[in-house]
Amino acid sequence: MLLAAPATVAGAVGGALLARSSGDTVPRPSAASPAGGRAGDAGGVSAPAVGTATPTVDAAAPVPGGPPAVSRTTFPSAARGRTVSVTVVSPAGAAVDGLPVCLVLHGRGDDARHAVTLLGLDTALADTVRAGVPPFTVVAVDGGETYWHPRASGDDPERMILGEVLPRLADQGLRTSRLAVIGWSMGGYGALLFARRHPDLVVAVAASSPALWRAYGASAPGAFDSAADFTAHRILGEPPAPGVAYRIDCGQRDPFYAVSRQVADDLAAVARGFGPGGHDPAYWRAVTPAQLAFVGRALE
Repeated sequence: MLLAAPATVAGAVGGALLARSSGDTVPRPSAASPAGGRAGDAGGVSAPAVGTATPTVDAAAPVPGGPPAVSRTTFPSAARGRTVSVTVVSPAGAAVDGLPVCLVLHGRGDDARHAVTLLGLDTALADTVRAGVPPFTVVAVDGGETYWHPRASGDDPERMILGEVLPRLADQGLRTSRLAVIGWSMGGYGALLFARRHPDLVVAVAASSPALWRAYGASAPGAFDSAADFTAHRILGEPPAPGVAYRIDCGQRDPFYAVSRQVADDLAAVARGFGPGGHDPAYWRAVTPAQLAFVGRALE
């Protein structure tokens, strides 16, 4: 199905959610920084690189109307200097050739495998397509705690996506000329950042509880290499990327609630949800169906 001919299986992978949370740590609120203190959110992306794939596959309960096809592959990434994994979920019965792609950027402490199960992306994608949204493929990439931008250490998840993941997807017949991106917490920030830096590629972004701070001193430890790194990768206060449609969701009990509302205004988000909920998988799962419908229609 994907990337160096990995094995695939028709099966729902994410019906049963893992007991643990996303692994993100949320910021401690403070008067100076409503978004949180030094305990921040997280998530990173690991990069696929050229190499021999070592696929692993999970079977699971069928989804009514047909289970999705799920493929998992691991291989070494030159961009990240380590072995990483990619999980691809495609709707049942859809021809792979020409399907558009929605990248999934996970939160801190998560990985590509857990991203699918955490949000139930397999069953949610199947339901989205059955509801009439044109078929598309969801691709979760495995990462560390890079906050989805190039780091001083040389760990570069952005180069991984651009130079290693997308070419492999294209080789398998998927459409990579225009993408959507979804993410939560650290990955929500990463999704917004990727769109800002690559508006030529991204058509839509859906971000849940994006990990954003108004100042470097308030950011999570390890999220940025320096104040200059923070400034170079700032999202708050920046205008929307041209041609990109934005959806922002955040629960009212989330420490990132205030900055999420701000960034929704900054980016002129055409869809937004700020109802009950916290910085946790229950909230992110609840908004996933609407987010998939949003990006799926944008990919038409």
